[in-house]
This record gives sequence, C-alpha cells and structure tokens, in this order.
Amino acid sequence: MGLLGLDFTFAAFSCSRPSIPTSNRISFLSSFNLRFPVREVCFREKSGIVNSRISCFSATVGEKPKIVKEKTVSVILLAGGKGKRMGASMPKQYLPLLGQPIALYSFYTFSRMIEVKEIVIVCDPSYKDIFEDTKEKINVELKFALPGKERQDSVYSGLQAVDLASELVCIHDSARPLVSSEDVEKVLKDGWLNGAAVLGVPVKATIKEGNSESFVVKTLDRKTLWEMQTPQVIKPQLLRKGFELVNSEGLEVTDDVSIVEYLKHPVYITEGSYTNIKVTTPDDILLAERILSLNSVKSSA
Repeated sequence: MGLLGLDFTFAAFSCSRPSIPTSNRISFLSSFNLRFPVREVCFREKSGIVNSRISCFSATVGEKPKIVKEKTVSVILLAGGKGKRMGASMPKQYLPLLGQPIALYSFYTFSRMIEVKEIVIVCDPSYKDIFEDTKEKINVELKFALPGKERQDSVYSGLQAVDLASELVCIHDSARPLVSSEDVEKVLKDGWLNGAAVLGVPVKATIKEGNSESFVVKTLDRKTLWEMQTPQVIKPQLLRKGFELVNSEGLEVTDDVSIVEYLKHPVYITEGSYTNIKVTTPDDILLAERILSLNSVKSSA
C-alpha cells in the first residue's frame, strides 16, 4: 500500500532523480503518470521533469491513463450461427430475451463504448434488418459480412471488412448477451499491451481426462485451467498473419486466439465474469433472464 492509500505493483523499477524534500513528496506523487507498454514515463514536480524507465504490468496513481484510444477498435460480432441445440425455429441469437433479440444486447454494449469505431456484423442477409433498424440509436459505423462454413471462416470474412486503420480487432459471439462494458475495457487494454487477450474465468469443476473407453486417465489441475469466453481481442496485423498460416496449412481452430497461438505468440487471459454466459439451450435463456432481472434491481436500488 503506497502513500495516499493507493496500490501500485512493480515488476521492476529503476529511477534516477534529484532528492525531493519531504514537503514536496505528496505533490510529487499526485502527478505520477504511467504509460504502457513498457516505455519512458515522467515524474513531474515544480522544479522540472525527470525521465525514468519502468517495467510493470499494472500501476496507476493520479489521473487514469487512457491506453486504448477513442475510435480505434473494430468489433466483429459473430451472428451467423444456426444454434441447432436450441431447437428453435430461428437461430438462437435472434430469439427474444426480455423482449429484445439476444444479439442486440452485446451489440448495444459495444456501440456505447468510445473506443469502438465500427461493428462488423457477420450474419445471414435475411437478418440484417435487425441491426440496420438501430442506426439512429448508435454512434458507430455499421458493416456486414457473410458467415462462413466454420467459425474461423466467419471471423476471416469479418476481418476483410475491418478498417485498415483500426488498432484492435475485438471478436465476440452474439450469443453472449451479458458481457459487461467493464470486462470489455479490461480485455481491450490487455489486448493492446500484449497483442492478444481473451476473457476467461477460472474453472470451478473438477476436470478429468478420459480415454476412448470412458475410463479416467488423470485428473487435471484446475488451478491452471480457464474457461474461455469472448470477446477475444487481437491486433489486426497479428490476426492477419495468423490467418495466413492457418489457411496455408489447412489448420482448424475452435476459438480466435488459437489462430495466433499457432504463431507462438503469447495470449493474455483477462479474468472476466461468470455471468458472461453463452446462450445455447432453453435453460440458458431462463438463466440470462434471471441475471438481467437481478441487474435491473441492483441498478434501481
């Protein structure tokens, strides 16, 4: 715990500066700023500016730095799945959830974020009107792309529509309506700092590996296991390079960060929320309704 009751954690710290009188230390700390990734930072005091270098994961004192700039993020919203396990007459992402199509919940969440410049909807053209009818309510550019046979094909299709000036690509399943803007902000920052990041939660259950005859092979250490969610955030140049490898070698991936894992690039896991569920079965709709109702009660309290 540092002065002023603020926490800051350093991986490494070296500083060369003139001594600061005790009377000036509080004003010195109050103008302490950090910028990420590792780079030069400044300590400002009345007598001038002292340069230093710092290597750390997370630390902020004073004004919170804005890591991800405004209007630099392209969201690819995957809304082209069939949702066969739901057993409904239409894809699950368009089923009503408390009177609104499931896909619009996360759509509106992204549209209200200042970091987002555009949302690329990957969907069947027959469902475009659901999103086009929102144009007067949103302040981001709306684009569309056709879905592919597999998830990675749909992501690749959406990537072709992404603005070349975008600094981050944020890929999200439209069947996850309850993702919070706070969790999105966290994974965007981690994606910017590390090149690739994914929301996830620690596994709660005991997980066992079984063989082809349904006998237990071993019990996995759940302390090292995470359940992956979306959004998954990747710098566009890294994602394009990953797709070059995946497409050239005919590789199949089940999630988006796996594409850059093939490049041996590290992927950061941003801890998310257990309420960021994926709506897959009718029971999931009931659970989502319950969570939304509880959140509504908390908001009005």
